[in-house]
Amino acid sequence: MPASLLDFLAGGFAQAGLGTLAIYFLAATQLTILSVTLYLHRSQAHRSVDFHPALAHVFRFWTWLTTSMITREWAAIHRKHHAKCETEEDPHSPQIKGIRTVFWRGVELYREARADRESIEKYGKGCPDDWIERHLYSRYPTLGPTLLLFASFALFGFAGVAIWALQMAWIPFWAAGVVNGLGHWWGYRNFETADTATNLTPWGFWIGGEELHNNHHAFPSSAKFALRRFEFDIGWSTIKLLQAIGLAKVLRVAPSLDVRPNIAMPDTETLKALLAIRFQAMTDYYRAVTLPALREEKRHAAQRVRALPRTLRKGLADGGRWLDDDKRARLQAWVAESPRMAQLADFRARLAQVLDERSNDAQATLQKLHAWCAEAEASGIHALQAFSARMKGYALAPARA
Repeated sequence: MPASLLDFLAGGFAQAGLGTLAIYFLAATQLTILSVTLYLHRSQAHRSVDFHPALAHVFRFWTWLTTSMITREWAAIHRKHHAKCETEEDPHSPQIKGIRTVFWRGVELYREARADRESIEKYGKGCPDDWIERHLYSRYPTLGPTLLLFASFALFGFAGVAIWALQMAWIPFWAAGVVNGLGHWWGYRNFETADTATNLTPWGFWIGGEELHNNHHAFPSSAKFALRRFEFDIGWSTIKLLQAIGLAKVLRVAPSLDVRPNIAMPDTETLKALLAIRFQAMTDYYRAVTLPALREEKRHAAQRVRALPRTLRKGLADGGRWLDDDKRARLQAWVAESPRMAQLADFRARLAQVLDERSNDAQATLQKLHAWCAEAEASGIHALQAFSARMKGYALAPARA
């Protein structure tokens, strides 16, 4: 107990030292991160994992207490982000709104999205709507952080107020700024998704595994974000621990690819796999067909390849989709000067069109895939022929956790 009022103001009831304050801060902020990534993101927004009702409510209470975020609003805004990614309707695309805006004013963008009640109703279905949600969490969203402020002051005095201020900035900076901003701006990509999502690092420790953002956009309904042997997702490790003690149930993970040998023509198993892992298929095309052709081009016309900036060369992976008009025109002009590169770019575009059609007529899609493979194998381009032969054997393997 503090001996005087000054002692109380300085250190609260706990009179904790610097080490204890640091441990409390890191534990509290990591619990907030886990509540966001496990409950709001993977469970509520994408339905990839279910938690025991008691644990789910702990997560819900903690996000209300430490962030004032409402489950239905967060899930709705995130679902809209996926549905409208990199368009004018995306709540927080750095490609549209600018990286500085998203990084530094992410909270303002979140508030603007919350104010769009039509979108909240449209995208927020299926989230908690019980008595406590209606009468406490949704009705008094700022009460949670206010209570936390008083509790922090009572426990740690003015040091607690400083810790509270940092807690209030934690999610806005790391989630709204870093993940929503840098996660669509800088990093590496395992999959050529239809957006600019990137993995910030292969080791998702600090912000719950959300660092593996490109993986998530490739397979949004997967509870597991780490999809390469060298990647680690601390959020997934937490889910597996909770599952082991009966507090979590994994509903979906990313499908695994199996390649069957000696398949003469694409069949229904091929099509099913391609539609499920279409971003992986397009990435395979870039790595197995486009990059070898670019290396071959460099061997025969090194100066011509060097004249193409690295940013534009990377645009070959998606046809220059995310380049501005001037850079896209430069890339297209460069490709047009090489009959081989132009031919491969055309094959890539046609394959992407087949996979993106999502037609209800599976037989018609399969026929288009047959025609694409037949033309690829008649092209005389070894890398393209090898890719087609391998792709015909695609099938979905049983998912492995």
